[in-house]
Amino acid sequence: MTIEIKTSTMKPIRNTYAHIERRFGDKPATRYQEATYDVHSTHNFHYKPLWDQDRQINDPARTAVVMGDWYDLKDPRQFYYGPYVQNRSKMQENAENNFKFFEKRGLGESLNSSLREKIIELVIPMRHAEVAANLNNMYGTAHGTGTAVTQALIFEAMDRFGNAQYFSKIGLALDGNTGDSLATAKEHWMSNPAWQGVRAYCEKTLTIKDWFEAFIAQDIVLDTLINDLYYRQFDEWLTQNNGRDLLLLMEFMQDRAKDSQRWSDSVLKVVVTESEHNSNQVLAWISTWRIRAQEALEPLASALLGDKALADAFAVLEKRLTKVGLNC
Repeated sequence: MTIEIKTSTMKPIRNTYAHIERRFGDKPATRYQEATYDVHSTHNFHYKPLWDQDRQINDPARTAVVMGDWYDLKDPRQFYYGPYVQNRSKMQENAENNFKFFEKRGLGESLNSSLREKIIELVIPMRHAEVAANLNNMYGTAHGTGTAVTQALIFEAMDRFGNAQYFSKIGLALDGNTGDSLATAKEHWMSNPAWQGVRAYCEKTLTIKDWFEAFIAQDIVLDTLINDLYYRQFDEWLTQNNGRDLLLLMEFMQDRAKDSQRWSDSVLKVVVTESEHNSNQVLAWISTWRIRAQEALEPLASALLGDKALADAFAVLEKRLTKVGLNC
């Protein structure tokens, strides 16, 4: 008796879902494509939202921006839930190791009192600004059109909540986990003149009705300026003023900001190249929020780094806008 073992190949009847096939052809799709494209419902709704009965769910009219296909706003990182969680898990693991290193060797105790006070006054209150950023991106997730952009916005929102937690952990690392630094930082956020412009800016963004305008005000204008002030200029200042150890604790925020900018730059570039209408609308929003950001950040930037710092940050914003095709 002999046994003959053969292999055979079974050709799949279909390579992917019908809606993916209509976009990309009858071929195996990527996980990102299957998890992203045409997931938002567009037809056959049972009812209009009770909280806004003039519009449908996922209504593209919730923003003045007009797109032929909202799925053109794909994420260059190709993040859907799985890859996003895996990526941020690795970043979080590195961040937690940095905090353990800092605390195990008592590096907070080696900081001079003036530097410690400056961190509590001008850095830790950023946790409140990050919560506002979380809410603004959550708003885009709730009101945006097309999963390509709304899922990226929820990832950004969760990142900003993570930032807020890490700013809080920096405070706890400096006060021996008593929480005193967080209470002091909140007092600065509520009453210190250096923070009142930023606080007012954040509160104003939370009242924006157009979700893409909120994206411009938060993720493009304010974030570009804040990221340059804190993660480039202040980084250099700490290096020159015996604060290198603190850079370990801010590494997550720095790396995350660079990663996020890849996505937000892509979104902005696609929108403004879609039509002259979009370009003009975005320019109008940027013009409005640049003026408000300058008024808001002048006291903070001056207290943090001196009078020239904000001008340098605005130069970075100009360069970023020019890169995506906007000449302000």
